[in-house]
Amino acid sequence: MAGRFLSIFLLMIPMLLLSSSQAAAREFHVGGKDGWVLKPSEDYNHWAQRNRFQVNDTLYFKYKKAIDWVLVVSKEDYDSCNTRNPIKKMDDGNSSFNLDKSGLYFFISGNTDHCKNGQKLIVLVMFMKHTTHAPPSKAPEIHSSGLNAPALSPSETSSVARFGGSVGMGLGVWIGVGVVLSVINYI
Repeated sequence: MAGRFLSIFLLMIPMLLLSSSQAAAREFHVGGKDGWVLKPSEDYNHWAQRNRFQVNDTLYFKYKKAIDWVLVVSKEDYDSCNTRNPIKKMDDGNSSFNLDKSGLYFFISGNTDHCKNGQKLIVLVMFMKHTTHAPPSKAPEIHSSGLNAPALSPSETSSVARFGGSVGMGLGVWIGVGVVLSVINYI
């Protein structure tokens, strides 16, 4: 019986190592309970400043299909509320957008009047570098659009991720070993 539990534990080690070394993608509902609306209870860029977005996270936009839509645009089109040249248009009323690379993303309402009245969003996706020898760098500050919250530099972010992954992996392995030893002693 002890051999069976040990076999199960040995099969679980690769899963523990894999799950603790990768950051899970997260889902963000833009506007929270309000959704993508003209007058949200919290300004969209204030909401974005409070969150840390990483590659492979997903943004969900919920809005009234006949009244509004979401456009992914360039910075220039964001600043001027230009709806004529979107990078991407989402108009089904319940849209998702995968943040597939680091950098800035600019979203505006497809209704020009809504955009000019503040229905727009900038999302900064942090860069996650997976090398062990990242040179120190200073994260750029973003002032032109009201975002000025300090972000971790790539080397700081990488260090935090490596430390968290190492702690999680070590803790997971030791908990697993403790469970197996307890079961073996019980039998």
